[in-house]
Parts: sequence; C-alpha cells; structure tokens
Amino acid sequence: MRTITSLPEMTAAVDAARSAGKPVGFVPTMGFLHEGHLKLVRESRREAGLTVVSIFVNPLQFGPKEDFKEYPRDPVRDANLLEQEGVDILFCPEAADMYPPGFKTFVEVRDLQDKLCGASRPGHFRGVCTVVLKLFDIVRPDFAFFGQKDAQQAVIIKHMTADLNLPVTIKVCPIVREADGLAMSSRNTHLSPEERHAALVLPRSLEAARQGYLEGERRTGVLLERMAALIKKEPLARVDDLAAVSPETLEPVANVEDEVLFALAVFIGRTRLIDNALLGSSAGPAAKR
Repeated sequence: MRTITSLPEMTAAVDAARSAGKPVGFVPTMGFLHEGHLKLVRESRREAGLTVVSIFVNPLQFGPKEDFKEYPRDPVRDANLLEQEGVDILFCPEAADMYPPGFKTFVEVRDLQDKLCGASRPGHFRGVCTVVLKLFDIVRPDFAFFGQKDAQQAVIIKHMTADLNLPVTIKVCPIVREADGLAMSSRNTHLSPEERHAALVLPRSLEAARQGYLEGERRTGVLLERMAALIKKEPLARVDDLAAVSPETLEPVANVEDEVLFALAVFIGRTRLIDNALLGSSAGPAAKR
C-alpha cells in the first residue's frame, strides 16, 4: 500500500492508474476505522481496479462546541487495517494543504442541508460538501462509496454530484451493525460501558417502528410516538432529532406508502449517535439498513 500526503502526487497516481485502464474506487473517511468502513473498502475492491482511501478529520464539518479535538484518531492502526484489506493508496492530506490561507470557497446543497441533523448542526453539511468536492477533484474517482448510516449525507452528496455534473458514481452501502444491533460508529468509543448499553435504545426504537409497520400501522406520527416513548424510558438518552421523511427529498411524510426513511439522532450522555431504517413497499416490510 502506498501512502500519499501530497495533493498533486495523489492526482498523478490516479491519472496513471486510469491511463492503465484501471477504474478508480474511492472511500473517504475520517479514520479510526471500523468494520463499516472496511465493508466500503471491500465493495470498492470488487468494483474498481484501484482503491483509494482517504483519512482526513475535516475541521469544517465540526461546530464550535463539537468534538473535533476529541475525535478518535489512530493512524497506525488504520494503515495496518487498510493494508490487510489490499487498499492500493492511503491518502492523508494535511489541513493546511486542503484549506490554505485565504481559503474562501464553500459548497452548499440548499433545502437538504438544513433538515434533520443539519438543523441542529448548522454548517455541518456545508463542511461535508466542501471537503468531498475537493477530494473528488483531487482523487478523480469513477466510484465513491458511502454508508447508509449517514443517510442524509448520502442524499446530499448524490444531489451535489448530480447538480455539478461530477463524473463519479455514488454507491451507498448498507449499515453495518454490532452483534447486538448498534450501528458501528467511531463515536461509539466515547461511550462508557453503561452508556454503551443505553445506546441500544436507538436500534430498538427503530425495531419498534418496524414492528408497528408489520402490525399494519401506516401513520408515521404514531410510529414516531412509539420510538419516542421507548427512548424516553432510557435515562441516559436525550432525543436530538426524530423524523420520518422521504429518502430522496428529506421532506416529512405523513403515511408509509412508498419507501420512508425513519431517522433519529440521540445523545447518549455527551455523545451524539445517529441511526436510521427504511420502511415501506419498495424497501420491503422488514427492511433495515
């Protein structure tokens, strides 16, 4: 595995691979990798001739009171995991190169970035879109792989890619969960043992909505009430956002007819966790991602 920190060197490497007939797959990450990230890597290796993984903790997507400095980092462990997975290039740019002095350009996707998580994290998705567009311009991938756990991010990146006519296909892969159902996240490491147990209220609340749907309930308000009631019973949990929306527009949906995204963000202690599930006819009655 080759490790690159230089932006021009990164672009030259993928240009050489493409000239040799190798399609480029790209997995952008902030590091502290877990099985969810590695599943994206494996998808890339299946579809592309060259796989690039970036590790960059993007300061633009953290608010002033969020955990940028505390965000977990372990570059040596990450590199070892990626080498074991057969990654071709690990790209680790420096913040000073990504955002040099005088940097003034930002990317926004209006009407999508201020909903759900964006409502409680102003500027977050502006930071996400800005860094992803820059990474796409540097890496120039044919395919880019994202996880369904960050459902709103995936929707926004798809819109940005389409709106700006970017020559990259966005692949969204299913949520990867721990054996007990908790969605894998780098932030899970912030949880104490007691909080880790309490965090199971997220997948359990989604399961409550799924069971309600299987029993014939189609009103999203009733299904959301089931979720909220279950979460309220957990003293370490505090709901930040709970919604049932169109998986394309992120607009609220009153009834489960076609596919509906049930999304939640919950603080467990000081740690904000997210999860989601798709319910509806096109997702299948028991669909969970």
